[in-house]
Amino acid sequence: MFNLFGSKGNLGIDIGTATIKIMELERHGGRFSLSNYGLFSIKSAGPKGESEPSILKLPDEEIASAIKEVIKRSKIKSRNMVASIPSFSTFATVIEMPYLSESELAQAIPFEARKYVPIPLAEVVLDWSIIGASGTQTAKPMVEVFIAAVPKEETMRYQNIAKMAGLALRALELENSALIRALLGNDLTPTAVVNIGGRSTSILIVNKGYERLSHNYEVGGFEITRSIARSLNVSLEKAEDLKKRLGMKEVDENIINKAMMSLIDMMAFETNKTISSYETASNQKVVRVLLVGGMVNMPNFLNYFKQRLGRDVFIGNALARVVYPKGLEKNIGELASTFAVAAGLAEREV
Repeated sequence: MFNLFGSKGNLGIDIGTATIKIMELERHGGRFSLSNYGLFSIKSAGPKGESEPSILKLPDEEIASAIKEVIKRSKIKSRNMVASIPSFSTFATVIEMPYLSESELAQAIPFEARKYVPIPLAEVVLDWSIIGASGTQTAKPMVEVFIAAVPKEETMRYQNIAKMAGLALRALELENSALIRALLGNDLTPTAVVNIGGRSTSILIVNKGYERLSHNYEVGGFEITRSIARSLNVSLEKAEDLKKRLGMKEVDENIINKAMMSLIDMMAFETNKTISSYETASNQKVVRVLLVGGMVNMPNFLNYFKQRLGRDVFIGNALARVVYPKGLEKNIGELASTFAVAAGLAEREV
């Protein structure tokens, strides 16, 4: 069984659709310190951004080459790698089962997992962890079990990429699990995490430290940049620059507001729908919403999203428990939100 829950390396590598983010952490005593980081970004094709290139669609050799380039350019020393598998390539859920011994659970879970995993179990790596007790008021004690399934071809691909990049793959981890570790640590408060990526937005509900519900919405930062480019008839590069400079500023000269509003409003709508679905099913209130991803650094994005959502919304700080060099104070907020998954991977315990 490939290990989805144990092992640790101090080089977190987040291979996304638009970027590869690498963060190197070292552990000193009980705390992590930031040693280095680097980013590779794929170039968008087409003058108006009509095509959508994806790193994950590149040959393994090219992905490995990009990783090696970042490591060399950033002077990263570690060769122990923990990588994340995107949430849209994985399956995870929490199920309830009668209390059994660990060995009995190990035999029973594959049979139970067939009800939830949408592809044949022979084609996935299945792992599980007991996360708590439930139903203690009934005569039959129950336990909550977090199960995760990853297609075997995905695990083989990441092993191949690591080998070609000259790295030791210590573990593969679900992207959402890395986010939870980086953003929440030991905080068990019911929380929604909205991770705005380049090609999609992941909406994750976390309770007692584990993923309870997730939803992928197929709009991300690239689609918003493309909308600006179309609306103003400018290049993607110009649209991206306008997005970063003006964002959602409420000023007369902001010529990109209308091009972004409907897409961001839909993000907020999908987030509210996912939260409400969980609250209704679980009878528990989600206390806060944390935003991560490069988009959240746009001017006034937080305030605009908060108004549309009507809930307590904050920018997640994935480096809140990490020591970093003094010269990074001005950039640490942007770094923490952009490299959130990579930070969580690098913090993984043995």
